[in-house]
Amino acid sequence: MIEYGDEDLLMLSGIQHITFCERQWALIHIEQQWAENNLTVEGSWMHQKVDDPTLMNRNKDIVTLRSVTLVSRRLGLYGISDVVEMVASTSGQNAIQHPKYPGFWQLIPVEYKRGKPKKDRIDEVQLCAQAICLEEMYNVCIEKGFLYYGETRHREEIPFTGELRTLVEEKCTQMHRLYEQKILPPAIYKAHCKSCSLCDVCMPKILTKTSKVETYLSQLYD
Repeated sequence: MIEYGDEDLLMLSGIQHITFCERQWALIHIEQQWAENNLTVEGSWMHQKVDDPTLMNRNKDIVTLRSVTLVSRRLGLYGISDVVEMVASTSGQNAIQHPKYPGFWQLIPVEYKRGKPKKDRIDEVQLCAQAICLEEMYNVCIEKGFLYYGETRHREEIPFTGELRTLVEEKCTQMHRLYEQKILPPAIYKAHCKSCSLCDVCMPKILTKTSKVETYLSQLYD
C-alpha cells in the first residue's frame, strides 16, 4: 500500500475540481491559475461564515467542531473540514474520546455548499474523502456524512458506499498521476464549462476546435 510523505500531499479540495474537470484541476493545482465568478465568491462567503475554529457548538448529544485539520497518507491528501460533528455514542464502537468532552463520540463530517444538490457526484467525493481522512487519523469507520446546501437550507445524508469510496481513490490516483507528470489535459468543451470560473483562461471552445499552438497563442495575446 502506498503511503505519501508530507511533500507529496495534495489539497483535498482538489478532488472536487478533478471530478468536475481534470483540466480545471490541472490549471489550478499545476499551473496555479485561479479566477473568481459569482459562484466562487458566494461559496467563499458561505465558508467564511462556517469555518471559524473558535466556534464549537454543543448540546447534550452533539458537539460541532469547525475547521478540523485532515490528512490521509494513503490517499495523499490534506485539508480542512467545514464541520465535524461528534455524536454521543453509548456503545463506544467506531467512536473516539475527546480530551475536552467525556464519553465516546462518533464522527460525522458535514460540508457546506452554496447552491443545491447536484446531479453529479462532485460534492459527494469531497465529503467522502474527508471521512476517509478522519477514519485514518482516528482508526474508526464512518458510515455517513451530510451535505448542507445554502439554496435549499437542507442537509442531504450521504452514505459512504464502497462505490463512492472507490471513486474517491480513483480520483486521488488521477490527481497524483497528473501532478507527478505535470500534465495539462486537453480542453474539451462541454455544457458545464459555462459555470467554470476558469473558462476564459482555459478557452475550451477555441482549443476543442483546434490543436494548433499558434491559434491558442494568437487568441491568448491578441
